[in-house]
Amino acid sequence: MISFRHSRRTALTLCRALRPLSLAIGFSAALHTTPLVALEANLTAPKATEDLTDRLRASSAALGLGSNSEIQEVIAASLSDYRTLVQVLYDAGYFAPVVNIRIDGREAAAINLLNPPKVIKNIAITVDPGPAFVFGRAGVAPLPTGGTATLPENFAPGQPASTGAIQEAATAGLSAWDRAGHAKAELASQSITADAVKRRLDAELRIAPGPQLRLGKLRIKGESDVRREAMQRIAGFATGHTYHPDLVAKAANRLRRTGAFSTVALRQAEIPNPDGSLDFIAEVEDLPKRRFTFGVEISSSEAMELSTSWMHRNLFGAAERLKIDLSVSGIGTSDIDSSITARLDRPAALGTDRTLFYVGALEQLREEHYSARSATAAIGVRRTVSDTTFVEGALGVRYVKADDAYGNNREFKYLAARLRGEKDKRDIKTNPTSGYYLDGEIVPFVGISGGDPGVQINIDARGYKALGSSDRVVLAGRVQLGSVIGPDPSDVSPTFLYFSGGAGSVRGQEYQSLGIDTPGGTAGGRSYLALSGEVRGRITDSISLVGFYDVGFVDQNSFISGDSEYHAGAGIGLRYDVTGIGPIRLDLAIPVSGDTDDGLQFYIGIGQAF
Repeated sequence: MISFRHSRRTALTLCRALRPLSLAIGFSAALHTTPLVALEANLTAPKATEDLTDRLRASSAALGLGSNSEIQEVIAASLSDYRTLVQVLYDAGYFAPVVNIRIDGREAAAINLLNPPKVIKNIAITVDPGPAFVFGRAGVAPLPTGGTATLPENFAPGQPASTGAIQEAATAGLSAWDRAGHAKAELASQSITADAVKRRLDAELRIAPGPQLRLGKLRIKGESDVRREAMQRIAGFATGHTYHPDLVAKAANRLRRTGAFSTVALRQAEIPNPDGSLDFIAEVEDLPKRRFTFGVEISSSEAMELSTSWMHRNLFGAAERLKIDLSVSGIGTSDIDSSITARLDRPAALGTDRTLFYVGALEQLREEHYSARSATAAIGVRRTVSDTTFVEGALGVRYVKADDAYGNNREFKYLAARLRGEKDKRDIKTNPTSGYYLDGEIVPFVGISGGDPGVQINIDARGYKALGSSDRVVLAGRVQLGSVIGPDPSDVSPTFLYFSGGAGSVRGQEYQSLGIDTPGGTAGGRSYLALSGEVRGRITDSISLVGFYDVGFVDQNSFISGDSEYHAGAGIGLRYDVTGIGPIRLDLAIPVSGDTDDGLQFYIGIGQAF
């Protein structure tokens, strides 16, 4: 019987010892036939914890063999298990283990590989993990000055020893040098000694930081229809600056944000330049030039809404993006709304992280309380602040012709600016379980033909919180706030005013059913507040149930008050998650306050309600 004891060895030593065995197995396989066998295999570890035993069983190649396996396959799997199981034990902090692997009673390592058995019926693996070790000496040196290196807390004298902690410490040390500008830092040596008597593991790691480097040139490889000079301009590579991984990551993210590439990868050149700079190679691959999307939403109050978009990437060879959105709602009724919007984005046209864009839109609205036709044209700049935050500003003109409670064929011509910002910290955009989303805009406007000036403010805030560690129950909340300051409701386009009710505000109430009563009928208010809350419970990996409550307020003044008109709705929903698309949504809701004559409402769509 042969037992493998490794009280003073590292896993690397064991790997090297087993390499000749692998070669011998390959040679033996060429000389012998390999009949199939009916095989039973088991692993026992009486002194190990249940969790450690499960990990050992999960990592064993021999236990994973089929009931009918070839002789050479069985022997190869058994011999590889010595190394694999010892490594699992090292990772768990056991550095003096004994592993026995017996094939029909014979230790696997003692089998003559040139004369293997003709039949194998049983593999019995016995593991004695031995004592758990703690760290004696534990150090990484040298480290950069300034306290920028933070080693893991479990890599310290007296802490439970494991190879995982050593690897984390090495990674932390190398990362600290990397962030200090030493792009070629590497682990120069490691001294790891296990003392079986004291049950102690000493680990000392030495780092060779190499010189501090500056960013050199960005060299672009790969076949792409985007012009090289455009890619350089968009990436904004910080040539001449002290190397920092974040600067490299920003350049890669700028290229990805254009939406022109399916793959963007930046890697270091093998050797720094003589002047102390380090070049990077960008490898890119284009996405298909065109993309078409389609969506549908159905509700009892808004009938059917169809939406589609068509995108052309890299329109003129500089990663420009043209997107055309078309939407038609109210299908199946006499009141059909439609809109078409075209937007052209030119990345880095005004400098790094600054996108110049042009927008044009035509819209026809036939709502419950007004109808309007409008045309908009604007030019703007989008500034990307981070991967989760952007701001943009635009200036344009807008023409509106409307019929509403204040009269027919009313015309409005506006010169309007639009300042908008968005911060998206949701973990998953289509089905978030944590984080938040903020979207706010300010729209100052002035009438070109003498209309009253004013400003519109809109805020949309959403938050998500999972209960427990499994994310099976998620609380979601939303606040929508709008206000028009300046002109009277009768002196402003109805498209600037607010109504409440429907899928986007208060479910259970008719679409845009809540407004302000006037002598000529119902008009929109100058202020709006909607509050929504949901409890989302996951039943299976694909199916979730949702309970929700929505309330909306509308006021003729610019701010919501205690005298504002309001209504509310509540209901339940079903979600079926489709990989790559998001949840398919069905909501059933009833009114609980305000006008309650309309009864049950239903809503079907793709994605969460918010």
